[in-house]
Amino acid sequence: MSKTMLIDAAHAEETRVAIVDGRQVEEFDFESRARRQLRGNIYLAKVTRVEPSLQAAFVEYGGNRHGFLAFNEIHPDYYQIPVADREAIMAEAQSDDDDDHDDLGRESDDGDSDGGLADEERLKRRLMRRYKIQDVIKRRQILLVQVVKDERGAKGAALTTWLSLAGRYCVLMPNTGKGGGISRKITNTSDRRRLKAAAAALKVPQGMGLIIRTAGAKRTRAEIKRDYEYLLRLWSTIRETTLSSNAPAMIYEEENLVRRAVRDMYDKDFDGIQVEGVEGFKQARDFMRVLMPSQAKKIHLYQGSRPLFASNGIEEVLTQIHQPVVPLKSGGYLVINQTEALVAIDVNSGRATKERNVEATATKTNMEAAVEAARQLRLRDLAGLIVIDFIDM
Repeated sequence: MSKTMLIDAAHAEETRVAIVDGRQVEEFDFESRARRQLRGNIYLAKVTRVEPSLQAAFVEYGGNRHGFLAFNEIHPDYYQIPVADREAIMAEAQSDDDDDHDDLGRESDDGDSDGGLADEERLKRRLMRRYKIQDVIKRRQILLVQVVKDERGAKGAALTTWLSLAGRYCVLMPNTGKGGGISRKITNTSDRRRLKAAAAALKVPQGMGLIIRTAGAKRTRAEIKRDYEYLLRLWSTIRETTLSSNAPAMIYEEENLVRRAVRDMYDKDFDGIQVEGVEGFKQARDFMRVLMPSQAKKIHLYQGSRPLFASNGIEEVLTQIHQPVVPLKSGGYLVINQTEALVAIDVNSGRATKERNVEATATKTNMEAAVEAARQLRLRDLAGLIVIDFIDM
């Protein structure tokens, strides 16, 4: 089936992106002037309160509410301790890196993993056992932070000082002391071996880390190097901006939705990208020429008489994602309810009676429900604790 990206950028007030596989909408995202994504942005921030009971700090970074910075998200460079102690900590971490230089690690949000992240997690746990936040972080202290989770409801943004900059094929971690790692989703042995050699040839500076993302699996060494050098230049710009700024201040703003969609969602399996809106079309085309010049010809300006989303049946789907009840093909349905604590999904058989017995009906309905629940979570941008009550089998 054909896979297409549709970008509605006809109005400056709002931009919408949908991924359509065949006739089914698989992913949806939007951005408006009133709701700009903060995630990925980097700020020069000031600590306003250190909370020992939470082992966290609240910082003023320029958002609507103070951001939440957990102790394990604070790099030891910011600890108010003797320089010799800080150097000993980093030397110990580097020693661990040398002993365990592999691709083990936790997965990042886009499904990629990095060898350095496992060591980073071990370092965080060791630091939390050795220190308490009230002993090493002080009120009014200045930190360079990155948003990892947007503000939701009454909750402020979640922040980290372990920075990461995403490119098309690489993710640069400028203050994570690990040389390189390969996405877990790249399973081909020859590809992994080739990419490890490519990462080693880059000679990542001491104190930095690099992930080669899934999108880089079939890329040449020159393409990987070009993306890496772009990220190095970006980090250099961020450092210069930081030195000339006063907290609180935005230092780096993540790409807008059009450019993020091209960078993070597009791959060569897509038949193409249709863009409504001349300005959005130019942004997508120009950015694609930088990332993947050979794919720029697949970006087309939509000029139909009806709006792009309406002509492709997207508007009807978007209306449905605001409803709690989601029908299944077999006749069953899901009921999705979001609360402050969790997202609850109830699976019901409804009119599903085509199978030979109750067990077969339950099995088929549950299988459909599992696939549809995952799709609805993506479409509705739901996260956190997810509880699904399947039909008893």
